[in-house]
Amino acid sequence: MTTELTSQTGPHEGAPSGARGTARQALAGPHTVVLSGATVVLPTGAVPDGRVIVEGTRIAGSAPEGTPRRDLSGHYLVPGFVDMHNHGGGGASFTSGTVEEILGGIRTHRLHGTTTLVASTVTGDMDGLAQRAGLLSELAEQGDLAGIHFEGPFISPCRKGAHSERLLRDPDPAEVRKLIDAARGQARMVTLATELPGGVDSVRLLVEHGVIAAIGHTDATYEQTVEAIDAGATVATHLFNAMPALGHRTPGPIAALLEDERITVELINDGVHLHPASLQLAFHHAGGGRVAFITDAMDAAGFGDGRYMLGPLEVEVADGVARLVEGGSIAGSTLTLDLAFRRAVTLDRLPVEDVVAAVSANPARQLGVYDRVGSLEPGKDADLVVLDSGFEVKGVMRRGEWLVEPPSGPLTGPPGGRAS
Repeated sequence: MTTELTSQTGPHEGAPSGARGTARQALAGPHTVVLSGATVVLPTGAVPDGRVIVEGTRIAGSAPEGTPRRDLSGHYLVPGFVDMHNHGGGGASFTSGTVEEILGGIRTHRLHGTTTLVASTVTGDMDGLAQRAGLLSELAEQGDLAGIHFEGPFISPCRKGAHSERLLRDPDPAEVRKLIDAARGQARMVTLATELPGGVDSVRLLVEHGVIAAIGHTDATYEQTVEAIDAGATVATHLFNAMPALGHRTPGPIAALLEDERITVELINDGVHLHPASLQLAFHHAGGGRVAFITDAMDAAGFGDGRYMLGPLEVEVADGVARLVEGGSIAGSTLTLDLAFRRAVTLDRLPVEDVVAAVSANPARQLGVYDRVGSLEPGKDADLVVLDSGFEVKGVMRRGEWLVEPPSGPLTGPPGGRAS
């Protein structure tokens, strides 16, 4: 399949003003450039007046004398965001959209800083999900996606959220295997209610095939959750949401997931899914190294209010909040990761370094791509985001190409030296 990253939709709501063209028609810069003057957030901490050297598609460790320099003084320079749980955006659904629509949805999130994205499906019939996996796997093979996440149908009817109850089923390992095979090596994660018949065996199957087993949409007890973790589960799907509340006599899955060092906890930081105290609780117990911010975005992200379909269910989006028309359950989010980042720093008062880890390094590690993305280090892809002092996106680079041109002066030279 040969595709070009285009969108037939209108302007994307909230897209940075410097965005131009399509993601594959990005602005080409010089072969090597030094980005200087910004506060660069590295794995070791924030470096004021730092430098990042971009050579072609990758970050380099040094640059020769005379290399052009782009001054980003007054800005932050952070790694490109990594979203491991995303159902769509820009008016497009990853579960039901055409290739062209899906590419438009990917572009929407890229313009908001997400340079690595996993496409999530919602509950459907098995044949339909297998067909969708085939389409999404082609986009992953082309490098447009970082893989596929199956959220449903192997989840609890007691905690179904915005999933069709009539299409839910127990996690039979044979059926889980069917979806893995349909993804042709591009399955990255499967969310399971591991307390259901076949749940723990399905966790073991996923681990054997190198696929993340995520615990979510679950009614499990504390003990059942511990059993699933011991079997190999490593992710909590949108912690706190679609699972029993934390109780003093029945701690349920939340306590088990927060206390275990093997678990990365997903959080939706949109001000709707979580109370700020719950977010602080997660960071306090899991620490900055085990939290992954996700969007759980649906079609309306970066697009606007209105009526949408989430799988077979109708959703009404009003004032940026998505709810099922029937029943009123929250139905994903309209979040983009730049908004989650800004909220975490400005409202939740989290350290910038922890927030960068939550939107970049931690999900990249969990997905097994930290050798390529998730931090600003020599040898990695030149995926980065330029933020102003208010943490608004002012520039986005993916693999050495500007998708959003930062507002700086002309290139100058020479700075020489090494990357900070």
